[in-house]
Amino acid sequence: MKKTLIAHSPDADDIFMYYAIKFGWVNMKNTQFDNIAKDIQTLNEDALSGVYDIVAISFALYPHIKEEYAPLRTAVSFGEGYGPKIIKKKGTKLKRNFKVALSGKHTTNAMLFRIAYPDARITYMNFLEIEQAVLDGIVDAGVLIHESILTYADALEVEREMWDIWQELAGDELPLPLGGMAIRRSLALNKAIEYEATLTKAVSVAREHKERLSKMLLERNLVRIDAPTLDKYLELYANDDSISLSPIQYKAINKLFEIGYAHGFYDTMTMIEDYLIPIEYKELRNS
Repeated sequence: MKKTLIAHSPDADDIFMYYAIKFGWVNMKNTQFDNIAKDIQTLNEDALSGVYDIVAISFALYPHIKEEYAPLRTAVSFGEGYGPKIIKKKGTKLKRNFKVALSGKHTTNAMLFRIAYPDARITYMNFLEIEQAVLDGIVDAGVLIHESILTYADALEVEREMWDIWQELAGDELPLPLGGMAIRRSLALNKAIEYEATLTKAVSVAREHKERLSKMLLERNLVRIDAPTLDKYLELYANDDSISLSPIQYKAINKLFEIGYAHGFYDTMTMIEDYLIPIEYKELRNS
């Protein structure tokens, strides 16, 4: 039996979308799945180095790995009127060249931040350390991601929502593309199609059994938040729109790539649809 490792982040939405497989509710013939959790920037760097066959990434990274990886249509996270937050201590005023902590150079929020605040002095750190760095005065501000957007300390306040920056740059009411999954192109095509179908089913089953799965994750201490926060968080980032990319989500991803290209983050323009796994191959092969 082939053993396949899925690399994802330790935040609750990634865990939720994968654990229908971990708990044995979804499986794939002749395949044993295992998983590893790392912070998103480490996963982005691992994708650049080609470490894993299947890996969670920031959407902003994808044009840098498009020749080696195909984007999966499933296990995606978007913001719809919400997203990462730029936070600071309450009552403080940020200077033009304020020092800020970001969760990683290749994250979507980092790209948008760098466009909006070209004079800010950036330092990168693990996303779990950013809130405390602001509280301790190590940095003037930080961009919070994952569950911390719901749980940050009362001593902090929001300077700006990343959603607002996205809307100004995108110029349209498009969802904010944050993260997804990518699969190595060198895998056999029929196997890659099976992987994508299995992961899609896992997200669908997780949504169908949200209450039961959430309870199991909480009982096993697999998430860092309490039940009410988990429920709210999953509706933000692991909702029904996470099961399979929609036309408006394709449009949003392409707009992100267009913005990145226009601001010099990419050498060429990328259209996400050009790099998907051709799932029609399976039908043609069996016809």
